[in-house]
Amino acid sequence: MELADILAEEAVLDCTGVTSKRQLFDILSKKASEITGKDQNDILAAIAGREELGSTGLGNGIAIPHGKLNGLKGVTAVFARLDTPIDFDAVDDQPVDVVIMLLAPVGAGADHLKALSRVARLLRTESVIDQLRRETDVKRLYALLTTPLEDSCAA
Repeated sequence: MELADILAEEAVLDCTGVTSKRQLFDILSKKASEITGKDQNDILAAIAGREELGSTGLGNGIAIPHGKLNGLKGVTAVFARLDTPIDFDAVDDQPVDVVIMLLAPVGAGADHLKALSRVARLLRTESVIDQLRRETDVKRLYALLTTPLEDSCAA
């Protein structure tokens, strides 16, 4: 699964002026609602409910909030680059400025896990993170996010 399979270009956001996790979740859920046609409040409840179980802030300024939603056709992603990092209760207590929200249909265990794995692999790549943090043009952000990573194993 490539990120281009689950991330639409209109789902890439360069956010300015975000000051809280709640405000960010509102922005992400609104965009996801526009893309999926699902109710914004249902999306917000799904990601906030998952966040209550423990922060999805992975460290190094990166977060992958995620949740499951009834009636969703497939895994959907929304990316946000924040101009100013926000407190996210991340595992390393560092503020977050790179966020990919994932939504999956209820019962889509394998696809959801594949998407989480793919996103985590991408965001572990320091050169990609550095470029994402510097870039403000959403078309270039989308291109960075959807360029397949080179396989580190030679055949």
